[in-house]
Amino acid sequence: MVYVTLFAVSFLAATLLPLGSEGLLVYDISQNYSLILLWSFATVGNTLGSMVNYWLGLKGETYLERKGHLSKEKMQKARRFFAKYGVWTLLLSWVPIIGDPLTFIAGVLRYNFKCFTLIVFVAKGLRYAVIIFLASSLSV
Repeated sequence: MVYVTLFAVSFLAATLLPLGSEGLLVYDISQNYSLILLWSFATVGNTLGSMVNYWLGLKGETYLERKGHLSKEKMQKARRFFAKYGVWTLLLSWVPIIGDPLTFIAGVLRYNFKCFTLIVFVAKGLRYAVIIFLASSLSV
């Protein structure tokens, strides 16, 4: 149940909801659960949550344009920026506050989904690996 809970919290934390999963992960580490399983469930849950953001962005572009939140000019500018720096900005998908909107924007801009998934998985996996390394090294 511990791993399922971590998966769910990690999933929700990656959506546009204001939630974090790091505290639960550190707590689970302190309870001596399997580090590889903690890493796996947190990473997969968080990546899938980002994929939900991507899907919302993908399906929400028309709605946002209709409501006046996006213009054709802004979309063209964003497409050029993302074409140039998309890979690098998605490596920041793990960063609180800015990471979730980046994954949403990737969907709006129809960034290549396979590249999106790989980059986000790597970024989030590395973040959780660092947290696990630090928490287990410090004997939290």
